[in-house]
Amino acid sequence: MQLAERSPDLKSLIHEAISNNDGIVNKILQDQWKELILEPLSKLDVDSVRPPLILVIDALDECGRETDIQRVLQLLANSRVLRGVQFRVLITSRPETEIRHGFSQVPECEHQDIILHDISQSIVDHDISVFLEHSLQIIAQKRALGPDWPGSQAVRLLVQNASGLFIWAATACRFISEGRRFAAKRLSLILQGGGSISAPEKQLNNIYNTVLENSVSREYGDEEKEDLYEILRRILGSIVILYSPLSATSLAKLLSIPTEDVNQTSEDLHAILDIPKEQNRPIRLHHPSFRDFLLNKERCSDQQLWVDEKKAHAALADACIRLMSDKLGRDICGLNLPGVLAEEVQGDRIDQCLPSELQYACQYWVQHLQRGKTQLLDNGQMHVFLRGHLLHWLEALSLMRKTSEGVLAIISLESLVAVSDSLSVLGEI
Repeated sequence: MQLAERSPDLKSLIHEAISNNDGIVNKILQDQWKELILEPLSKLDVDSVRPPLILVIDALDECGRETDIQRVLQLLANSRVLRGVQFRVLITSRPETEIRHGFSQVPECEHQDIILHDISQSIVDHDISVFLEHSLQIIAQKRALGPDWPGSQAVRLLVQNASGLFIWAATACRFISEGRRFAAKRLSLILQGGGSISAPEKQLNNIYNTVLENSVSREYGDEEKEDLYEILRRILGSIVILYSPLSATSLAKLLSIPTEDVNQTSEDLHAILDIPKEQNRPIRLHHPSFRDFLLNKERCSDQQLWVDEKKAHAALADACIRLMSDKLGRDICGLNLPGVLAEEVQGDRIDQCLPSELQYACQYWVQHLQRGKTQLLDNGQMHVFLRGHLLHWLEALSLMRKTSEGVLAIISLESLVAVSDSLSVLGEI
């Protein structure tokens, strides 16, 4: 769509490709890439676009499964077959293993790597300084803090504390801005003890700890604080390990808690969470570094907020199975036609009968079960679910057009059962 908006001629070619192939939306990624991108570009008159044509892909590491990432990189590498149009791809990503492995499969002459850590510190600091000055000026105008606030010294200290991390600077600005009338006070909180240069990770830990601690009012009683810590761990722990983001409403239904709990808990966390105004839109992390922070016992200084990843996955697996056991049933869309094809069922009807939280549970419960390292038992929760709802679950996946994922999930379950049997035998010995 974005390529089509870039050029009228390209828009016409892409429109033609879609019109000539009604089933393109259901084709595999390789065919979609070839028919919707490569072929229209190959037919494009070189004089109709200003060279080079640049495709920007941000945060490739957040794409999802490792196989998806490697497939995307392989497809992007295929763009070198284009001869007429000058086409470039700019990718940003954390250097995860699957990313580096994917690039190792692409000939060196076809790509150029730029490592941000190798860029001169003075250049990075200058860019962060410009960003901070601009962002703080906007905050000063909104809160009538005066044209000289916060001053060059404060900006210098913030740049120093950022230690080259834009995410630290961005999170700090969001934290200050969300303080509204207490914006100046929040700036002081960040600057306290911020005179020394430390490792970037340590500085990022400090800002995340500050944001979280500020969400727990000192005026709460001990029992109130304990309740709040528990709900924070449950909600934040779920958000950071979800395989696909959910809205506040869907997350609440998945966790069997009131939507108000999710909304109120996230109210003071806009600095680290992207919380949309619309209740049906998903809550996302501003940056994946918060996930790393919250799941690391050494980095998250407040142990009442640290999330045990294994327990969090086990809890989500339990929540998924409970939701599916409660909501799944025979002919869930009320089709009354056993032979109807999934592609003939209207998407709106599927979404109505299989809301987002139920679709999430159907698609990812086995993965949470694996990561939670839950030992499977005869007549246990999972066993009871499969006895009563295996066919209902497969029907739901079929309607979602995720049948292949169901096959892989069953294979994974078989391996889990084998491991659990081995553990049981060892226990008896």
